[in-house]
Amino acid sequence: MGKIIFYEDKNFQGRSYEGTSDCADMSSHLSRCNSCRVESGCFMVYERNNYMGNQHFMKRGEYPDYMSMMGMGSGIRSCRMIPMYKGQYRMKIYERENFGGQSNEMMDDCDNIQDRYRMSDCQSCHVMDGHWLMYEQPQYRGRMMYMRPGEYRSFRDMMSGQRFMSMRRITDMC
Repeated sequence: MGKIIFYEDKNFQGRSYEGTSDCADMSSHLSRCNSCRVESGCFMVYERNNYMGNQHFMKRGEYPDYMSMMGMGSGIRSCRMIPMYKGQYRMKIYERENFGGQSNEMMDDCDNIQDRYRMSDCQSCHVMDGHWLMYEQPQYRGRMMYMRPGEYRSFRDMMSGQRFMSMRRITDMC
């Protein structure tokens, strides 16, 4: 089970809210969030309510000035706990929306889909096993998105202009 503590001000000051599960709207607990401490587990934090907007992966540690460190202009508005997973990882990626175009099945990290699979783009996927982070640029850079098991028919619908060029399994001890 994970535990994260959010603070209204930098350096763990001001009112706080302790989370141990998903929270779609933090505004009912805090007016803003400028620092946080992950005591156990792993979490995705989002800059908008309902798990929308830019997101960041948080593992055990202290984040005393979260907004300037991560570049989230409006702070953290929702969070999702990532469950611990100890199994096989499998995901099928597709070049086009609705599972069209070239496809490849992955079982491990990929730092550049263009170099590895000769795919110029990734617009949909089916996560069969495990939890993954997908990045908009090669080498695990740029904006990221958390993908849990399920079908994702169109990344464009999920995040405007989003495309993914590298993927990595969440294997941290969450």
